[in-house]
Amino acid sequence: MNLAPLLSARLAGALLVTLSLLAPLARADLMLFPTRVVFEKNQRSTQVDLVNNGGEAATYRISLVNRRMNDSGELKPVDAPAAGELFAADMVQFSPRQITLQPGTSQTVRVMIRKPADLAPGEYRSHLQFQRMPDPKGASSVEAKAGDSKEIGIFLNALVGASIPVIVRHDDTSAAVALSRLELKKGEAGARPMLAFQFERSGSRSVYGDLEVHFTPQGGAAQVVGRAVGVAVYTPNTVRLASLPLQAPAGTALARGTLRASYRERPEAGGALLAESTLVLP
Repeated sequence: MNLAPLLSARLAGALLVTLSLLAPLARADLMLFPTRVVFEKNQRSTQVDLVNNGGEAATYRISLVNRRMNDSGELKPVDAPAAGELFAADMVQFSPRQITLQPGTSQTVRVMIRKPADLAPGEYRSHLQFQRMPDPKGASSVEAKAGDSKEIGIFLNALVGASIPVIVRHDDTSAAVALSRLELKKGEAGARPMLAFQFERSGSRSVYGDLEVHFTPQGGAAQVVGRAVGVAVYTPNTVRLASLPLQAPAGTALARGTLRASYRERPEAGGALLAESTLVLP
């Protein structure tokens, strides 16, 4: 069954940009949706849809892995939890564990959880990994669709893989987040200016949302100069350093005005303002 048009419609209006990791556009072989799974309250099962957009059959092995986010937002594989870190792998089940997709076809992976009776309150997280199996043509690269696209997804090419977080929240969890240490870095001539800042998270759960930066020149109206969609700070991290490229409107310099960075929940979660901070530019 070809689900590509259906998934494109479901994803319309969304944009995936990962702060300072802006990947170029490329033809995608495999699309995954959604890009994260969250179990809350009494939810016990969900699904992940995969679509082969490539021109040849491909086989993917699916597994659960544990990853830790560092202060720069990179996710690294780990074996043992750190203080305050809770893994979900022991309570997550999924099927199938390996799939072969013909060109233009799709398949659903069922994801389920079984909570133990004595599970302590908190947020548990592991990652569902999709790894392409070897083929005679060798490897290329993995890229996330970004830029001006209106779709959200994770795309894989050849022998590399991608993973999506699987989050289990048990009992009451909460979090607060702030944006701090805003600094405009203009760089070399011809380079886009960068807004450096950091997230400061507290509480018992991760935060996830969209970032938008407005510039208001003195005596003028606010204009959007930067966006990043689907930005997370995972537990137990309390800080995430970030850098976002800005695009000043034509004929406008980022000077003598104010930059305002706003971090909001994703629209499907309600779009509530999570954090906001300003930087006055001389």
